[in-house]
Amino acid sequence: MSKQCAGWSRRRMLGALGAAVLAAPGLSRAQGDRPVKFILPVGVGSGVDTITRAAGPALSAALGHTVVVENQPGAGGIVGTSALVRSAPDGYTLSVLSNNHVIFPSVYRSLPFDPLADITPISMVGLTPFLLVANPQKIAAQNIQELGALLKAQPGRYNYASSGNGTILHLASEMYVQQAGVQARHIPYKGVGPMMADLIGGQVDFGVLSLPSVLPQVRSGALKALGACGAERMAALPDLPTLREQGLPDYEIGGWFAAAGPARLPAADVARIYAALGRAFDSPEVKQAMAAQNNRIVLMPPEQTVAYFRTEMAKYAAVVKGAGLEPM
Repeated sequence: MSKQCAGWSRRRMLGALGAAVLAAPGLSRAQGDRPVKFILPVGVGSGVDTITRAAGPALSAALGHTVVVENQPGAGGIVGTSALVRSAPDGYTLSVLSNNHVIFPSVYRSLPFDPLADITPISMVGLTPFLLVANPQKIAAQNIQELGALLKAQPGRYNYASSGNGTILHLASEMYVQQAGVQARHIPYKGVGPMMADLIGGQVDFGVLSLPSVLPQVRSGALKALGACGAERMAALPDLPTLREQGLPDYEIGGWFAAAGPARLPAADVARIYAALGRAFDSPEVKQAMAAQNNRIVLMPPEQTVAYFRTEMAKYAAVVKGAGLEPM
């Protein structure tokens, strides 16, 4: 084929492709519009990352802009959150934050941002349920009351595992210890993987884990579920009573995730993004994805979300103080 003929064929092909793109509904708009970037302070494959990516197509449709996920993990979430804080409050840079955001002030001596003043909470979006589990060979208890009796009978003999000092899983177990009035030694690990491995292996006795991460081990019998940590029972384990039902009326904790923007995000943008979140997370495909991941959708209005952040910050500060945990 001659160069002239090849060039002509290439021009025709590109022209046809361009016509197809323009004819595709919404595609030309998505390409021409500025994308909405979600900066996530966690790594690829983490819970918040999986949730955000699963909702990405529905969020793109609801916002009218292509959603792009940018992971910036590091320093327990401080790196990514700092990037959000530095962003322009124009509605094009958002994030999905977790409990860690309101734990920061209690476990770090100093932060490069104010966890409340330097962001704009938009909406609590959902919750990943937690449950208290134990190694069946090390803990004879079948429920929370029996676990409490066992720990009180032999103070200091038993221990609980966590994914690291000051993490949400550490504070979840510590909150149980404090509210139950029992003693147990804390064994911190570097992440959920090694924590769960040693729980299954019997090197540690009990701990709190998220439902998606531990459900297969509970169903196989490798670990024993003693109580659901949320305010209500879990659909995946409907016969497992909550800790509240088992005598700890003030115990409630789970892995929540919330949408936020930088400080000074205009009220009109907050309202627009909140409405888009509602449409996206009400879509059948996102509902199905959340259910498959054993997450609950719990959309909360902006004003209520701000108040929730403050309440959660105070709750974790009290747990950290009760544990005598020194800031890092």
